[in-house]
Amino acid sequence: MCQSNTLQGPELHSGKWLQFPQLALRRRLGQLTCMSRPALKLRSWPLTILYYLLPFGALKPLTRVGWRPMSRVSLYKSVPTRLLSRAWGRLNSVELPNWLRKPVLSLYIWTFGVNMKEAAVEDLHHYRNLSEFFRRKLKPQARPICGIHSMISPSDGKILSFGQVKNCEVEQVKGITYSLESFLGPHANTENADVKPASCPDSFQKQLVTQENNELYHCVIYLAPGDYHCFHSPTDWTVSHRRHFPGSLMSVNPGVARWIKELFCHNERVVLSGCWKHGFFSLTAVGAQNVGSIRIYFDQDLRTNSPRYSKGSYNDFSFVTNNNKEGIPMRKGEHLGEFNLGSTIVLIFEAPKDFIFYLKPGQKIRFGEALGSL
Repeated sequence: MCQSNTLQGPELHSGKWLQFPQLALRRRLGQLTCMSRPALKLRSWPLTILYYLLPFGALKPLTRVGWRPMSRVSLYKSVPTRLLSRAWGRLNSVELPNWLRKPVLSLYIWTFGVNMKEAAVEDLHHYRNLSEFFRRKLKPQARPICGIHSMISPSDGKILSFGQVKNCEVEQVKGITYSLESFLGPHANTENADVKPASCPDSFQKQLVTQENNELYHCVIYLAPGDYHCFHSPTDWTVSHRRHFPGSLMSVNPGVARWIKELFCHNERVVLSGCWKHGFFSLTAVGAQNVGSIRIYFDQDLRTNSPRYSKGSYNDFSFVTNNNKEGIPMRKGEHLGEFNLGSTIVLIFEAPKDFIFYLKPGQKIRFGEALGSL
């Protein structure tokens, strides 16, 4: 007499019903492991999204037969943010009908708390598209320049971190650091010279400090979507070199900056370096999600978020020429560049040990206000 193998009663609720497809699942997972890395990521990506989105751990049984979801960080890094940002940039450039401009821009103003009383042009019908509105200019008296202190804030934003650079590590947000050399790349003045690469963490930092009794300092300013998106020269200095790092365009929101280590080193960025009266000085504009454009006013050759540039490389340009042996002089408060939407400014500079920041972590700051002084 044949015996039935059908599960009944408590056995049905004990999870034994999952034993039947395990062999087939293991075979299928074995096929996945033979795939190339890009193909495996492509096949695993939708399943991982469902794993994190579906309630009650619906896909957890798959982990019992050998499948492992991508981490949330890896999943986010695999999103084609460069392509999406280019598409967003094209969408922002579409001219809005005159009757639609005020409703669309009013919604943006309400969502992000934009103060239109400071705008040079308050009439919303003047802005043909979202891109023009993002890059709006301010009234001349809206941001008075502090003339007492040697350094001012180059933009509106929120102070994420500031202080001395120690052990060649820069603070991204409180408690999260990244490598100074990874962020800036090889020293522009010694890259092609007969100088040996830095053999210890402090060597690269010491190469940047040109004067005795000086220290290296940093300051990170996050620009929110509702902020004024132009940035200016924080002090009197000379720009001698530009380095463009094509890269990802992940969000630089402080929450994401705490989540992803070395976020600023992964993202696309433009490093302007040179010197001020105390030695080395650099200003870096870091791109972000939906920020398909970083523009430097005096650099007409710069093209950011372009398909022709591959991630993991960098492109150098020197402003020191036979006709201009010093570089591009910048005055404190002078227009320097602009973002298309919000992002981050990172200052890394050399100064005497008695340099003092007039800042608090997390404070809101506006362009022209005091950043620090001797």
